[in-house]
Amino acid sequence: MVQHQSEHAVGIVAGFSGFAVSDLDAARTFYAETLGLEVTVGEMGMLRIALPGGATVIVYPKPEFVPATYTILNFAVTDLDATVDELTERGVDFLRYDGFEQNDKGIAAGGGQGPDIAWFTDPSGNILSVLKNP
Repeated sequence: MVQHQSEHAVGIVAGFSGFAVSDLDAARTFYAETLGLEVTVGEMGMLRIALPGGATVIVYPKPEFVPATYTILNFAVTDLDATVDELTERGVDFLRYDGFEQNDKGIAAGGGQGPDIAWFTDPSGNILSVLKNP
């Protein structure tokens, strides 16, 4: 898919997201080695994570860091069971939430209300998910 960059009415030409972590080295290892994403060191030592599909996320250190209490990044996958199995083998522990029926792997079935999904954290405690690509 070719994306054409054009100027928005107020001058916006691109967008990206970002989030904080407590330890950039641990984040770099986790996102690059555990999740297999392309991670580079950008300006001022911040990490740039290239997401499949072309989006970019920046990761920066924050003094007195407190992890997000909501899902900050979702990864759509074609085979949720296989992805959860692979991440489990790589040391990822999946979260369990009250109010969600989750199977023994930690996958919550969407049941027509949303996608099948499983949540986990990065080394800083930020919540991430893998979910069935529609």
